[in-house]
Amino acid sequence: MNFFEISLLNSPLGSYTYHYHENIDIGNKVSVKLQNREVFGVVLEKCEKPDFDTSEILEVLQEYYSNKQLELAKFISSYYICSLGDALGIMLSNKYETDKYDLLKDIFYEKVELSSKQEKALKFLKEHKVSLLFGDTGSGKTEIYMKYFEDILSQNKRCIFLMPEISLTPQMQIRLEKHFGEDVVMYHSKLTPKNKKIALDRIRNGAAKIIAGPRSALFLPVDDLGLIVVDEEHDDSYKSSSRPRYNARDISIYMGQLYNIPVVLGSATPSLTSYTKFPYFRLKGGHFSSKREFVYERSAESLSPMILGELKQTLDFNKQAIVFIPTRANFKYLICNDCGHSYECTFCSIGLSVHNKSNALKCHYCNYTQAIPQKCSECGGSTLVSSRLGTAEAVKSLNEEFTDANIEQFDRDVITSNTKLKKALKRFNDKESDILVGTQMLSKGHDYHGVTLAVVLGMDNLLNMPDYRSREKALSSLLQIAGRSGRKEAAKVLVQSFNEDFFKTYLDSYDSFLDEEKIYREGLYPPYKKLARLLFSHKNGARAREAMEEVHQRLLNYADIAVVGFGKCAIEKIANKYRFEILLRSDKSTDLIKAISATKNDLCEVDMDPIEFG
Repeated sequence: MNFFEISLLNSPLGSYTYHYHENIDIGNKVSVKLQNREVFGVVLEKCEKPDFDTSEILEVLQEYYSNKQLELAKFISSYYICSLGDALGIMLSNKYETDKYDLLKDIFYEKVELSSKQEKALKFLKEHKVSLLFGDTGSGKTEIYMKYFEDILSQNKRCIFLMPEISLTPQMQIRLEKHFGEDVVMYHSKLTPKNKKIALDRIRNGAAKIIAGPRSALFLPVDDLGLIVVDEEHDDSYKSSSRPRYNARDISIYMGQLYNIPVVLGSATPSLTSYTKFPYFRLKGGHFSSKREFVYERSAESLSPMILGELKQTLDFNKQAIVFIPTRANFKYLICNDCGHSYECTFCSIGLSVHNKSNALKCHYCNYTQAIPQKCSECGGSTLVSSRLGTAEAVKSLNEEFTDANIEQFDRDVITSNTKLKKALKRFNDKESDILVGTQMLSKGHDYHGVTLAVVLGMDNLLNMPDYRSREKALSSLLQIAGRSGRKEAAKVLVQSFNEDFFKTYLDSYDSFLDEEKIYREGLYPPYKKLARLLFSHKNGARAREAMEEVHQRLLNYADIAVVGFGKCAIEKIANKYRFEILLRSDKSTDLIKAISATKNDLCEVDMDPIEFG
């Protein structure tokens, strides 16, 4: 009989020992019994017979994880302090019986023509293992990526092209397929099960040479990898908000070392971390020669007469506009004007959002829903008012103001599938819709051909967030949204903010902002320090607090670790669980990992390199 250590996929538990009558290769996927349930696992190693009874492996599957996948999973497990099963759970396996596609056949692509400036950029990227392409909106970063892909494919290797969100894939898919044809596969969670299987088969057999998609595309079984490109590398969507809480940009850089291949990071507004850590090529200007004028209105977040006037003028000239609002739904909060009672989620300590279309108050954290009340539940008053404008309310107000215009909502409440996304973008670019009103989804690299007005609300909310990156996030968001306008003719960007001086100083010089931001961060925050956030949650608030205090006391014994703060989370309760946190800082991630691994308890969830502090 043979005995094996098995890591259970998507399990927070450690490895288990099972037996089998035949030998099994390391990395093989198997099915086993765990408490009368059939679960999948991965063979980690062969071991001696233990001094306890073991269960038999139920089935040895025709699937496996490569040595490099196992090594990557071990790194994720140790750095992000999670189980190996959690780390392996985000990866997709290879198949033994797959007929490999002939990578050596001659393929002819339509040539990508680069300018001399773009040629210099490409030469620079090829000279470095990890590099940053710091290129203005419209400067031709995508053409440079495509030329690099050509070079890698000519070496019979494959490329992974990461984009921050699924919402970016339709337009990029058109551009890539126009050039590389069937060699491109888009892989993301919104694919139908049938299309997902087709895509995965083509990735496994080698037919897909350029694999493009959001962060999950990084964990597909691609052995002959030659290049990873991380587009919009600054985007927070690359950070997973559930265990394991990895950052796909950082994992890409580790994979570059593991596979001994180049990694390219690209952005018009790069993160300070990438700007500081890696050699960069500055690509200024773009092929949009039209001018962009910035106009500021000192006003709170609202559809003011000035904004309505600018939108009317745009519509009168038969042009298009986009309106950016940070908040989904109709309004963020419902408050009684008589007694001040506010409507919070029953299970989370957060205000419910008003959704008039479904006559509901919804929690955007746990999805709790209740009907919109007609009277205050506390005092019986009928003066219920809403605060903080949302996308749905803006669309409703604009439809009342401009009855002949076609105004569309462009956020996750409406754009729920890839098909809906493609149709909405097509309608807008075919000029069937006049105004798009949306959240961050609006700014994500879409190519809007005819936008002559971009209205930006809520910048002060971003700027005043309790986050060490609030200045970076606000300025980056404004530049990204502004970059969607003025592609073919002159455009106006109307910014509602009381902080005009800040934005005006850096709009034409993001480099200067990054150089100044370095000074504020030095000695305190990344990229000069490492942070870790420890989260404790439980239905019993006292139990969660005790767990936090227990770990806090143990951490005080580690001189290389500074406790920045501890206590209740900003949102104290989510999904009926009370939440507490500890924020740690250190010079080295190894010191943090060592201290956390030695002190954490069962209720402690670790977020290394956190970007969310809310």
